[in-house]
Amino acid sequence: MLKSRLQTCVTFLRQALIIGAVVVAAGSATNAREPERASAPPTAAASAALRRSGWDTSRLGSLNPRVFNLALNATSCAVRAGKTTMPATLTVIDYSKPSTQKRLWVIDLQTRALLFEELVAHGQGSGANMATQFSNEAETHRSSIGLFETKDTYVGKNGYSLRLEGLDAGFNDRALERAIVMHGAPYVSEAVVRTQGRLGRSWGCPALRESVAREVIDRVKGSGLVFAYYPDPKWLSSSQFFGNCDGNPGATGVTPVVAVGWPLG
Repeated sequence: MLKSRLQTCVTFLRQALIIGAVVVAAGSATNAREPERASAPPTAAASAALRRSGWDTSRLGSLNPRVFNLALNATSCAVRAGKTTMPATLTVIDYSKPSTQKRLWVIDLQTRALLFEELVAHGQGSGANMATQFSNEAETHRSSIGLFETKDTYVGKNGYSLRLEGLDAGFNDRALERAIVMHGAPYVSEAVVRTQGRLGRSWGCPALRESVAREVIDRVKGSGLVFAYYPDPKWLSSSQFFGNCDGNPGATGVTPVVAVGWPLG
């Protein structure tokens, strides 16, 4: 009788262990699948913010409306293609302008307000007052063009800095390994422009005035995109963020916000 009871208990325990293992395995599989879930599509309000209709570009300072439309196009494509989530801010840099002019704008995509209009330096290897050469390669000390996502902050040799992850394959996707970051610098100021006729230059980073750098960085970090523009024909014709949103430049698909192929400057 005792032997029979023991066998019954052992059988019950084995079944319980098997059931428990199945439950744990199922839970692990469910958790493993979590990251594969597609991000939710942008809301109607978010989608509207990425259409040029409704934007009063006269309220965006000296930002060229065509450059802004390209930035909206790239942002819309990146969001639709799942390369990034809907950003809170869009920072536009127009490297076709000289360093002596304000050529960086930070825009709140929800309120459509211009938050900052600032001077910004380019890399030593990109040119003197005018930036004309850009690179994705290390040790070139050149700036990169294309669409970036803002990441986390840290304090390094240039002080409080913001990491930028390049999303444009072949044009800026080595930004993290090149340490292309947004930071403040003493060579970026109106005083420097007056004394030497241009801003000082970085090693490829978009450097800002020291007095405003922290405020700008804290406003855009973690939930913003940066669009660095230059009328480079190769980039305009081959970037995955122009023309459509499926990563296949030139294919039919999503109608672009604006046509590309015309010069800007």
